[in-house]
Amino acid sequence: MRLATVIVLCSLFLGVSGDGWYSFFREAVQGTWDLWRAYRDNLEANYQNADQYFYARGNYEAQQRGSGGIWAAKIISTSRKYFQGLLNRYYFGIRNHGLETLQATQKAEEWGRSGKNPNHFRPEGLPEKF
Repeated sequence: MRLATVIVLCSLFLGVSGDGWYSFFREAVQGTWDLWRAYRDNLEANYQNADQYFYARGNYEAQQRGSGGIWAAKIISTSRKYFQGLLNRYYFGIRNHGLETLQATQKAEEWGRSGKNPNHFRPEGLPEKF
């Protein structure tokens, strides 16, 4: 637990830009909201093979916020990956279930965080609303 606290505090310290703590945390909250909105849209769309697009879009929008948004996107994406792995391993008893999906999702998240267009992952036929 102490190690996790030290890692979070160090990443916060390194992530804060010259604008100060207030703007960093504001960007982080807005980036978190961007990721939540993309997740909610993914659930609403309920469209096959659209997960990568929504992950890329959420990370792209968070990246547009600034260093706080990038930090929030990294923390949330990494936490989701580890939490899903733990659920698969200990709750469902499956060790390698969805490994390819996790790797593809990670690629989409990194694509979005790098500022590249998330429409690269947009599936054919996804409604324009999204």
